[in-house]
Amino acid sequence: MLHAPLNLKKARVLICNDDGIDAKGIKLLEKIARPLAGELWVVAPATEQSATGHSLSLRTPIRIKKRGPRRFAVSGTPTDCVLLAVNQIMKECKPDLVLSGINQGRNVGEDMTYSGTIAAAMEATLFGIPAIAFSQATDGDTGSVTGRLNFGPAEKWCARVIRKLVTVDWPRDVLMNVNFPNAPAAKVTRIEVTREGRQKLGDEIIESFDPRGEPYYWIGAMRHRPGGHPAGTDLQAMEMGAVSVTPLSLDLTHRPTMKKLKGVFEGK
Repeated sequence: MLHAPLNLKKARVLICNDDGIDAKGIKLLEKIARPLAGELWVVAPATEQSATGHSLSLRTPIRIKKRGPRRFAVSGTPTDCVLLAVNQIMKECKPDLVLSGINQGRNVGEDMTYSGTIAAAMEATLFGIPAIAFSQATDGDTGSVTGRLNFGPAEKWCARVIRKLVTVDWPRDVLMNVNFPNAPAAKVTRIEVTREGRQKLGDEIIESFDPRGEPYYWIGAMRHRPGGHPAGTDLQAMEMGAVSVTPLSLDLTHRPTMKKLKGVFEGK
């Protein structure tokens, strides 16, 4: 929940990610957020935790290693990081805002259900802390083998997006998902408020064989949607070279179907 306007100069800001504490994206987000925030903390996974979703480490111990002033590496998932930050590391000085990312690769459409970047923001939202997830699209998002990464759009637009978002109230169960397009920074000209698109991850399954002849599999690239994506979606914004801002709700209840079911089960 965000009660606007949030005074960033007086705010305690927590940064997390899923690419790990040494990733380029989190270092860039630190650089962007430091002059904005009154106090900056970093609590992030010690190693890459991409596509871990909103998972907790329940059967393995978690270790916290201090990496510098207000900077900690956690041997767990992004969700673990936010949970430990709020309940342990920062329990005497809880954050006013959580920023997650900047992820290497976009988180749009159904990607969001797998994303550790968004999961960190979800966990903060469950604590009632406003949260924003940031992702930078790459060549690899559209099937390229190289997956070349250009953080130029994120570097140019991220601070502006943060400043704008903290001027708006949003409800307790809502988080913000921001994606920067894979385009030269100079060619990104606008920010679009979007809805979730549809594009299934991992349609391509790559089979290979180990030296003993046993098969193993890689989950391959995303599929392409013929004819492009519907207007107003996060996926179309990426196609058009715009920054996408999507408000996401933690309430997964589909109320129209709930009403129908009540008619069936409650005899109405």
